[in-house]
Amino acid sequence: MKRGYSIIEHPADLGIEANGNSLADAFIQAALGLMSVIVDPDSVESIISKNIHITADDKEQLLVKWLSEILYLYDGKKFISKEFQILLFDDVELNGIAIGEPFSASKHKMRVDVKAITYHQLVVEKNDERGKVRVFLDI
Repeated sequence: MKRGYSIIEHPADLGIEANGNSLADAFIQAALGLMSVIVDPDSVESIISKNIHITADDKEQLLVKWLSEILYLYDGKKFISKEFQILLFDDVELNGIAIGEPFSASKHKMRVDVKAITYHQLVVEKNDERGKVRVFLDI
C-alpha cells in the first residue's frame, strides 16, 4: 500500500506533508507520518483502541490538536499507535480512534523524540476531491 505522507527535512525540525482522498484521509496520513517519525511502525501491533474527540476553532487548530493528542497518548499515556480511523469530521470537530498497544522499550524501535506539534508553515487545504496538510514537528 502506498503511503500518503512524506517527511520534510528542515534545519531545526521535521515536517510532514500528507495527502488523502479527503481532508479526513489527509489527517489520518499525517498521524501515520507522525508515528513513523517516533517509532518503527512495523514494531507496533494493533491491539487496543483509544478514542480521540477534539473540538477546535478551525481546521488548522483541529489538525494541531489531533496530532497533539496522538503525541500525548505516546508521551503521557505510553501508548503507541499504528492505525487511525476518523468517525466524525468537520472543520471544528473530530472523533477518531488510535489503534496500537502500550509502549515497551524492549519491543518498539524508537526513532526521534518529538516535543510538540507546531503551527509553523501549517497548511490545511481541501477541494472537492482531495485533502492536503503540512505540519512541522518540534524535535
